[in-house]
This record gives sequence, C-alpha cells and structure tokens, in this order.
Amino acid sequence: MSGALSGIRVVDITNNQAGPSCGQMLAWLGADVIKVEEPARGDPARTMLKDRPDADSLFYLSFNGNKRSLTLNLKNARAKDVFGTLLKTADVLLENFGPGVLERLGFGYAIVHQLNPRLVYASIKGFGSYGPYSDYKSYEPIAQAMGGAMSVTGFPDSPPTYVWPSIGDSGTGMHCVIGILAALMQRHLTGEGQQVEVSMQDAVVNLIRVSLRDHQRLGKPGERTGNQLGAGVPGTTYRCHPGGANDYVFIFVPQQMWHPLLHAIGRDDLVGDPRYETAEARWQHKDDVNALVEAWTSKRSKHDVMKVLAGAGVPCGACLDTGEVLSDPHLRARDMIVEIEHPVRGRYVTVGNPVKLSASPTTISAAPLLGQHRREVLKELGYSDDDINALEADGSI
Repeated sequence: MSGALSGIRVVDITNNQAGPSCGQMLAWLGADVIKVEEPARGDPARTMLKDRPDADSLFYLSFNGNKRSLTLNLKNARAKDVFGTLLKTADVLLENFGPGVLERLGFGYAIVHQLNPRLVYASIKGFGSYGPYSDYKSYEPIAQAMGGAMSVTGFPDSPPTYVWPSIGDSGTGMHCVIGILAALMQRHLTGEGQQVEVSMQDAVVNLIRVSLRDHQRLGKPGERTGNQLGAGVPGTTYRCHPGGANDYVFIFVPQQMWHPLLHAIGRDDLVGDPRYETAEARWQHKDDVNALVEAWTSKRSKHDVMKVLAGAGVPCGACLDTGEVLSDPHLRARDMIVEIEHPVRGRYVTVGNPVKLSASPTTISAAPLLGQHRREVLKELGYSDDDINALEADGSI
C-alpha cells in the first residue's frame, strides 16, 4: 500500500534532531524525503556519540529513517544549480539553518517562492525569525528553560530541572509536521505554498499550557512539586519490590477509583473511613494515604502492581527503564519498537511510528548512508552519468 503522503517530495536540509525528526515523520507517512547533506561530512549527528567507528551513530539513525541521501556542497555554484533544479520538483523545503544563512546562499523564501510557487517553505528556529530573541541560538535545554518547562519540573527543594524527553527538539519537529500538513492542505485551495515557521521556545510554551493556566488561576508562578499530580491522593510514585532505582509505579486515583483501589490492595476496612473518603480528606491525610499504598506496593514488583491495579480499573503505570521500553511486549506488538536491517550495522532495534493509519501502515527502513542515493536522485532530475561524474569531480556532490 502507498503511504498517506505518497507523491509528496520533501527536501530536508536539516541536521541534529528538531528538523530531522520532522522529516522522518513525513517520510514515515509516505513522503519522498531527500536529505541533502554536505559532502564527506554530512549531518553532524552522524558522528555524534558514536558507539562504533565504522557506522553512523545511533543518534543519527534514530531521526533519519526512511529518507534518501543526496550530497551537495551549497557553496559551489554548480551544486546550487542542482539544488535549484531539485527544489523545482519539491513540495516542501525543510530547513533549520541559523537566521540569514539560506538568504546568503541564495535560497531565501522570496527567491524559492519565485522558483517554485507551490513549494511549502518550512523553517525550524530556536526563537523564530522575528522578535527580540530571534538572533539567539538554542538547544534542547535552552528551549525548556525559555519555554518555562524547567521552572515547574523537579522537587521543591531542587533547582529547575531539565527533562530528557525532547520536548524542545522532537516536540518542535512534530509541531512543524502539523504546520506543513496544514500548508499542503491549503495549497489544494490556493495552488500556492507558503512559509511555515516553528520556534523551539514556542513549541515548549504550547506544551506547558497547563502550568500557564495554573499561574493565571492561582496568581503566582508555578511551583515544583516533584511527582505529585496536583492535589490528587494517591497521585505520585510508589516504591516497589525489590527497591531498585526504577522499581516504582505511578498511581493516580480519581474519586470514583478510591474504593476499587482499597478492594485491590486488601484494605476494605477503610471503605467509608471519613479520614480518606473524599479527595479533600485524603489530601489532609496524604502522608498516611501514601504510606498505606506503599506498604502494599513495596511487597510486589512494579509489573505485578500494575497488573493488579489495572485489572481493578485503577490508573497505574510501571516506571519502565530504557531497557524495559526496548523489550516491552506491548510496544513490540504495536510496532513502536522494531528491528530493522542496516547495510553496515546489520540488524538493530529502533523506534517505530507512533501515528497509526489503517489504510497506510508504516514500514520502517534504516537511515541512509551519506550520499547513498545521489546518483539515483540526480538521474531522476535528468542528469546523465557524465553529468554526475563531472559533479563528483569538481566537489559539487
């Protein structure tokens, strides 16, 4: 079956994570994503945190699956001609260069729009192309800091804390996917492309809107509350057997789940006890409530706790470490953790597509080797073998 975005060509000139995660999602959805990289060097992510000298890093492989690779030296005049020819065939240009870089190379939006009026020109920036911070550089922790996420993450007596889920990088990439898809839909009506811009700070702000709401509701900056979910009790992490670093579960019990929880943990004697019967009462006695819950969880493994409570309809999740995520049977059954072949590495495990489409399921393929598809792509653009040999000889590709 063809993908949902079959027939859409994306020119991806991004690197590291935010842009590549956007391009990979479009590729997973069926677009022909051509990753344009600098000859010899490629995306810096190829060499970032390498675990073996003969292969691209796992970091690079994580964000560039299902793409094709074309190498172009965009400082070379003939390579620029090739790039212009490629853009004429494209539906989307995806870039995350610093402010003004593409303009200096001769591929700013105004010029590209004249070259191909139907093209969607998508940009990912640290702080956007306008506003007081537009010239500032950003990385994941900076986006989290400037978006407000760090200020509400951590325990009350700890400094603002960076979270490892990449809400600034991959979160921005997913926001950009939404913008690109919207622009492509609008093109059906207008016949023309447009600019799409997503900043990392903007994406993080969008993701912490609940904390911003609480500031407005309470009239003061959000506080760090550790793992406590609002004023709900139980509503935090509880230690499990045998007490290792990740032997915890998160349990959250809305009012209607209090009695089912008591039944599940064998404390029917507390049903109707006025100290615990309402959410307000449990909050007043939260230390006692948390202690009685942990007295039960600490004697069982986190998976057993989750199985028992989930069977009782009580919201509960085991704190899976990264190894457990990679081997989790549920994630494997949903093709979120998949094994694929790589021409150098052989078989390895990677993350699949979280977006499930019934009519166009995703087949995950490995990220391309540097320049792996250059001859293939150039021939599609009308270049002969002699033309390609000449481009190779003068360092254009």
